[in-house]
Amino acid sequence: MEAEHYKEYAIWGHAIRQGHGYAASGTITRNNKLVETSGVLGVVETEDEAELVSLNWCRAWVDNHG
Repeated sequence: MEAEHYKEYAIWGHAIRQGHGYAASGTITRNNKLVETSGVLGVVETEDEAELVSLNWCRAWVDNHG
């Protein structure tokens, strides 16, 4: 997955295969430096859903901390 740019940050939504679903997690960087990672946000049914959950978490983090 390629980074999405949100405000002054690069954000990634990760989908990690877990048995019959996908674990969602997010990563936020700024100026090529790690800012925050989410840990596992939950397990969902599809890869797309995991990435969406993760990107939503990243955007919310930036809105509240950025």
